[in-house]
Order: sequence, then C-alpha cells, then structure tokens
Amino acid sequence: QVQLVESGGGLVQAGGSLRLSCEASGTLFSIETMAWYRQHPGKQRELVARIARNKRIDYADSVKGRCTISRDNPKNMVFLQMDKLNVEDTAAYFCYATTVKGGFWGQGISVTVSS
Repeated sequence: QVQLVESGGGLVQAGGSLRLSCEASGTLFSIETMAWYRQHPGKQRELVARIARNKRIDYADSVKGRCTISRDNPKNMVFLQMDKLNVEDTAAYFCYATTVKGGFWGQGISVTVSS
C-alpha cells in the first residue's frame, strides 16, 4: 500500500510558522487528491486543506488566510505552510492521499503551539 511520511512538525510559539511536508511512496498509480487533516483531543479528524492533482485547492475556514497548501507531483509530495499559528492549531496533523486503489493515511505528526 501507499506509505505517507510526514515531517516538519514540532513546537512553535504563538504567531510563529511551520511548514509540514508529506512524501508518498510505494504506489505505481497516480496520486489524485492530497490533503492535510488534523485531530484535536476528543474530537473528530477534520480537513485542514486539500489539493487536487490539477492544483484545485480547498481550505477549512479556520485556517483560511493563514495556511498555504502546495504539491510537487513528480516527487509525490504535498506541503502545508502555516503562519500566524495560535494555540487552537495544536493538534495531530495527518497527510492523506488518494489513488485509484483508495485513500491512504500517514501516521500523523504533532504540532504544538505555545502561548
């Protein structure tokens, strides 16, 4: 199955920035949608941003204007630039990708924003 490996998380002060990266491997099929989700403790996983292969983009209202999603199709990578972070952005962030074989999740990466 497709493996997705996230990187770039960590601890940042409020108002700071982080850039998350996700690299997909193990697939012979084209990756269609790539997305970032996040999950706060005790809550359902929610969409942060997604980008189709043709670069069509959608953002959650909670991050619109503060985040930028992009992808590098030849490298099978997706990125999430997060700026003006606040404590409410603290969560586990998950990379997600789809192919004709279905959808696949990364293991998740922690983002902690301190006040």
